Amino acid sequence: MSDAEIGYMPAAAMAEAVRTKKLSPVEIVTALVQRIERLEPKINAFVATDFDRAMTKAREAEAAVMAGRATGPLHGVPVTIKDLAWTKDFPTQFGSQIMKGNRVAADTPFVTRLEAAGAIVLGKTTTPEFGWTGVSRSPLTGITSNPWKQGYNAGASSAGAGAATAAGYGPLHQGSDGAGSIRMPAHFCGIYGLKPSFGRVPYTPVATGDFTSHIGPMTRTVADAALMLGIMAGPEDEDFTTLEKAPADYTGGLEDGIAGARIAYSADLGHARVDPEVAALVRAAAESFARSLGTELREATITWGRESGELARVFWPAHTARHARHLAEWESRMDPGLVACVKHGARLSMGEYQAARERKYANNAAIHRGFRDYDFLITPSVSVPAFPAERLIPEHWPQHDWDWLQWAEFSHPFNMSWNPAASLPCGFTKEGLPVGLQIVGRRFDDLGVLRASRAFERALPWAHRRPALD
Repeated sequence: MSDAEIGYMPAAAMAEAVRTKKLSPVEIVTALVQRIERLEPKINAFVATDFDRAMTKAREAEAAVMAGRATGPLHGVPVTIKDLAWTKDFPTQFGSQIMKGNRVAADTPFVTRLEAAGAIVLGKTTTPEFGWTGVSRSPLTGITSNPWKQGYNAGASSAGAGAATAAGYGPLHQGSDGAGSIRMPAHFCGIYGLKPSFGRVPYTPVATGDFTSHIGPMTRTVADAALMLGIMAGPEDEDFTTLEKAPADYTGGLEDGIAGARIAYSADLGHARVDPEVAALVRAAAESFARSLGTELREATITWGRESGELARVFWPAHTARHARHLAEWESRMDPGLVACVKHGARLSMGEYQAARERKYANNAAIHRGFRDYDFLITPSVSVPAFPAERLIPEHWPQHDWDWLQWAEFSHPFNMSWNPAASLPCGFTKEGLPVGLQIVGRRFDDLGVLRASRAFERALPWAHRRPALD
């Protein structure tokens, strides 16, 4: 098999091929290493790799299969981990020169769970500095290119994971999402990304940001996301925010469908600007999806969207203000947009922050009241297609020294409200750039969002579309 055939193979098929000895973990890792080494100079999805370690793990996995020892559901399947997550065997550098070479003593729990299931970690994927922005560049790693167009934005802080998924660097990639950082790279890179309900996947140390950062899978198929989420999810003592209930059988329940579901659509959440080409593609896909289900696509009345945007512009700089302690020494070597955001946040008072939290709780209640009238809400994932990654904001949009949120108004409300939400590929612009459609579900209904995503995937399949890299 070619490295592309292996690189784009779904995780379940790969694990089955390993179990049945049709494909060895050594063959898989060898093919992916060759592919990564060939493509990385132009994509730059990794900040750290250890291919010797991966090959050692592959040999161990192969020996276990040959000896007939029990194997886990991801036995011999490669994964990548984002550079914001703690890993004891790889540096954790947060995309920043400040943290260059930083080592930690323990893995965060989902890394432990993935490896216990048999997964082989290839390395750490790139992120903007401290995950602050929706653009795929950092002072530590430079630009991570979108596989669909060299030098273009691959998305938010899980950009390396998104680019790796699209480039065929294996089936499973971990992302995190504090304001859209799973869903935005999924949109820009033409892949599937799921932000589960808050607390579904444990994350230690517990992230700052007033409990808005979610851990989830970035894959090319919904089935792979269901498989990966089921392994990462579940309670964890050291993360006091994790949900008490064990995860559902996401894989087993995936094909049950969403018959009778009430589906609503919002083109703009009542306030957001959207590029016309993106808006047209998303609406056409949403209408086609509804027809495939034999249901009506109803227009949602959104009353909380503008308030969500105003709140995001308080919380985003307020939460980056913790980096103000670095400015005296590091400002000239930090992302200028982050510096501007930090300085803005540092001027906010505690009274202003607490008043915003009070507004946020009321706005979250309004979001959840809306879901009494529908089961799923469809929106664009992002307002714009990919643009040059050296820019913070597309050239045709109003410019600002830090406010990239203006082109990403559809994601952050559901970080604050904790609803599960996914971005699914729904078409391409005339320039050949992917566009994503967002499906949002009721809080805790991660399985419902996966089922809706699978129904969409059946109606409008996307996994066969790949960037011209080979």
